[in-house]
Amino acid sequence: MTFVKIYATATLIGRDKSGVIAAVTQFLFQNKANIEALEEQVARGQFSMTLQASWLAKDLEQDKVEEGLQALAKRLKMELKLHFAPAHTRQRMALMVTKEAHALEAILHAVRKKQIKAEPVVIISNRQDLASLARQAGLPFVYLPFVDRHEAEKKLLAVLEEHRIDFIVLARFMKILSPNFVWRWKNKILNIHPSLLPAFAGASAYRQAYEKGVKIVGVTAHFVTPDLDQGPIICQESFKVRPKETLADIVKRGQACEGKCLVHAVRLYLKNRLDVHWGRVYGV
Repeated sequence: MTFVKIYATATLIGRDKSGVIAAVTQFLFQNKANIEALEEQVARGQFSMTLQASWLAKDLEQDKVEEGLQALAKRLKMELKLHFAPAHTRQRMALMVTKEAHALEAILHAVRKKQIKAEPVVIISNRQDLASLARQAGLPFVYLPFVDRHEAEKKLLAVLEEHRIDFIVLARFMKILSPNFVWRWKNKILNIHPSLLPAFAGASAYRQAYEKGVKIVGVTAHFVTPDLDQGPIICQESFKVRPKETLADIVKRGQACEGKCLVHAVRLYLKNRLDVHWGRVYGV
């Protein structure tokens, strides 16, 4: 006999207080859930918990669980995000971009070639430049100008909820996301940075490397954290700088590396459970 499993991921955010983990896990146990994974963090008085639970389909009363967890979150004065999905379904991926197409094209190509077994659902951008690429891929394109970051992120959260997104890929998205947003998607936002972090963080990384005369240039895929370009590293790619190579040459080669590295990072994310402990990624 085959037993179908249903999974749920819950994220709880609010001011730190005692008893939160016990209250949530006790409620889930009482409702026949099995706790698959749990991670919590406290920083500057802010509490964040991400939990994955599973049920045998025959044991799950989804409406009861949703209503109970929402009531519990309200009582704890915390914000709850809850997403249910059957086992073995493809994770739903949001792609965020600005104006450079190479990383987005690499991801979409890998999806078409079935190298990435996730479902791209929506492309979100702070500019209109790549709208035509979204149309070619048959994906909705959401324009959020990010003039006011607070308002833009509020709309962004609504878009992600509407499309039932599981994880986010920043395919050269050139705006900084606030800690308030990042906390809600802890270890579920993947970014590609054009340097071998921790060297050359921030803007114009290729130019920084070129001006320093480095002999090896690379790129880094990492999880996004509230600290800019300091998130746990998933994977890296590099190449040796050739004699008399120009900055334009390095950028061109680097962009090819970015696409390759970002695709590899997404595949690792989907294939393995990448645990993050003390700023390092395990499971790669």
